[in-house]
Amino acid sequence: MSAEQQLDDDREATLRRLAGLTRDLEVLMEATADVPDDEHDPEGATIGFERAQVVSLISAARRHLQEIDAAVARLRTGAHGTCECCGGHIGDDRLLARPSARACVHCAEA
Repeated sequence: MSAEQQLDDDREATLRRLAGLTRDLEVLMEATADVPDDEHDPEGATIGFERAQVVSLISAARRHLQEIDAAVARLRTGAHGTCECCGGHIGDDRLLARPSARACVHCAEA
Protein backbone atom coordinates (compact mmCIF):
# COMPACT_ATOMS: atom_id res chain seq x y z
CA MET A 1 0.00 0.00 0.00
CA SER A 2 1.32 3.44 -0.88
CA ALA A 3 2.01 6.11 1.73
CA GLU A 4 -0.73 8.24 0.21
CA GLN A 5 -3.26 5.41 0.55
CA GLN A 6 -2.18 4.76 4.14
CA LEU A 7 -2.62 8.43 4.99
CA ASP A 8 -6.02 8.54 3.26
CA ASP A 9 -7.15 5.45 5.17
CA ASP A 10 -5.85 6.89 8.44
CA ARG A 11 -7.64 10.17 7.74
CA GLU A 12 -10.95 8.42 7.06
CA ALA A 13 -10.64 6.31 10.22
CA THR A 14 -9.78 9.40 12.26
CA LEU A 15 -12.75 11.31 10.83
CA ARG A 16 -15.05 8.41 11.75
CA ARG A 17 -13.57 8.31 15.26
CA LEU A 18 -13.98 12.08 15.60
CA ALA A 19 -17.61 11.91 14.46
CA GLY A 20 -18.33 9.15 16.98
CA LEU A 21 -16.65 11.04 19.80
CA THR A 22 -18.55 14.20 18.91
CA ARG A 23 -21.82 12.24 19.06
CA ASP A 24 -20.77 10.78 22.41
CA LEU A 25 -20.10 14.26 23.76
CA GLU A 26 -23.46 15.54 22.49
CA VAL A 27 -25.26 12.63 24.17
CA LEU A 28 -23.37 13.23 27.39
CA MET A 29 -24.16 16.94 27.31
CA GLU A 30 -27.85 16.25 26.63
CA ALA A 31 -27.98 13.73 29.46
CA THR A 32 -26.56 16.25 31.89
CA ALA A 33 -28.40 19.34 30.62
CA ASP A 34 -30.72 19.29 33.64
CA VAL A 35 -27.82 19.10 36.08
CA PRO A 36 -26.54 22.65 36.50
CA ASP A 37 -23.88 21.71 39.03
CA ASP A 38 -21.84 18.51 38.62
CA GLU A 39 -20.18 19.11 41.95
CA HIS A 40 -23.37 18.53 43.93
CA ASP A 41 -24.73 15.73 41.77
CA PRO A 42 -24.04 12.28 43.31
CA GLU A 43 -22.59 11.19 39.96
CA GLY A 44 -21.03 14.56 39.19
CA ALA A 45 -17.43 13.43 39.45
CA THR A 46 -18.09 10.53 37.10
CA ILE A 47 -19.96 12.71 34.61
CA GLY A 48 -17.28 15.39 34.78
CA PHE A 49 -14.56 12.81 34.24
CA GLU A 50 -16.37 11.24 31.29
CA ARG A 51 -16.91 14.64 29.70
CA ALA A 52 -13.25 15.59 30.18
CA GLN A 53 -12.12 12.25 28.77
CA VAL A 54 -14.24 12.61 25.63
CA VAL A 55 -13.10 16.21 25.12
CA SER A 56 -9.48 15.06 25.44
CA LEU A 57 -10.03 12.28 22.88
CA ILE A 58 -11.63 14.78 20.49
CA SER A 59 -8.62 17.07 20.85
CA ALA A 60 -6.25 14.17 20.18
CA ALA A 61 -8.19 13.17 17.06
CA ARG A 62 -8.08 16.75 15.76
CA ARG A 63 -4.31 16.91 16.36
CA HIS A 64 -3.92 13.61 14.53
CA LEU A 65 -5.85 15.01 11.55
CA GLN A 66 -3.42 17.94 11.49
CA GLU A 67 -0.50 15.49 11.52
CA ILE A 68 -2.03 13.56 8.63
CA ASP A 69 -2.62 16.74 6.62
CA ALA A 70 0.98 17.82 7.25
CA ALA A 71 2.22 14.41 6.10
CA VAL A 72 0.14 14.67 2.90
CA ALA A 73 1.66 18.10 2.28
CA ARG A 74 5.17 16.64 2.79
CA LEU A 75 4.28 13.83 0.40
CA ARG A 76 3.27 16.34 -2.27
CA THR A 77 6.50 18.33 -1.89
CA GLY A 78 8.70 15.24 -1.81
CA ALA A 79 9.72 15.78 1.81
CA HIS A 80 7.79 12.80 3.19
CA GLY A 81 10.21 10.29 4.68
CA THR A 82 12.83 12.91 5.52
CA CYS A 83 13.44 13.60 9.20
CA GLU A 84 12.61 17.20 10.11
CA CYS A 85 15.29 17.17 12.81
CA CYS A 86 18.40 15.68 11.21
CA GLY A 87 17.44 15.58 7.54
CA GLY A 88 18.08 11.83 7.37
CA HIS A 89 15.80 9.14 6.00
CA ILE A 90 12.91 7.99 8.17
CA GLY A 91 13.01 4.21 8.02
CA ASP A 92 10.46 2.39 5.89
CA ASP A 93 9.33 0.30 8.88
CA ARG A 94 8.65 3.47 10.88
CA LEU A 95 6.70 5.02 8.00
CA LEU A 96 4.73 1.82 7.59
CA ALA A 97 3.82 1.83 11.27
CA ARG A 98 3.31 5.60 11.49
CA PRO A 99 2.83 7.20 8.06
CA SER A 100 2.60 10.70 9.55
CA ALA A 101 6.01 10.44 11.26
CA ARG A 102 8.05 13.64 11.07
CA ALA A 103 11.23 12.29 12.64
CA CYS A 104 13.44 9.25 12.40
CA VAL A 105 13.49 6.84 15.32
CA HIS A 106 16.75 8.26 16.67
CA CYS A 107 15.50 11.85 16.71
CA ALA A 108 12.06 10.85 18.03
CA GLU A 109 13.70 9.11 20.99
CA ALA A 110 15.90 12.13 21.75
